[in-house]
Amino acid sequence: MAYSEEIKEEGLVEKLVDVNRVAKVVKGGRIFGFTALTVVGDGNGRVGFGRGKAREVPVAIQKAMEAARRDMIDVELNGTTIWYAVRERHGASMVYMQPASEGTGVIAGGPMRAVLEAAGVQNVLAKCYGSTNRVNVVRATFKALSNMRSPEMVAARRGKTVEEIRA
Repeated sequence: MAYSEEIKEEGLVEKLVDVNRVAKVVKGGRIFGFTALTVVGDGNGRVGFGRGKAREVPVAIQKAMEAARRDMIDVELNGTTIWYAVRERHGASMVYMQPASEGTGVIAGGPMRAVLEAAGVQNVLAKCYGSTNRVNVVRATFKALSNMRSPEMVAARRGKTVEEIRA
């Protein structure tokens, strides 16, 4: 499945991650429908994903895009990369991401790449282990990004200074 990318007038990057044909078996035969998985981000730390279901592909994609815009999260970024290495799982899918130096680019496969690019991450090393189910990989990536905390946030929660945290 190719990933399509579109930039809307609100400045949001929309990426189509997956379209799947599903079937409902009834007495008279099969009724086909489609599901779509999309990722939407502003390229500056806000990103969301959505799933849509309909009888036709364009309607499913439209529903997924609307769902993604509704459920956006804020991601703490360290410039163009993430703060620290993180490992997260959802179901049998596990993702591992670590910060990369400037100029490395996004080294990630498929659904993870779509999420990271939409979030505005430009330098990261990432790997998916276990199940490569696109929905579970996207969910695991979102879990990892939403749990990311900057040193300033950690210091504020602990009532310490950033220097004490890093020591």
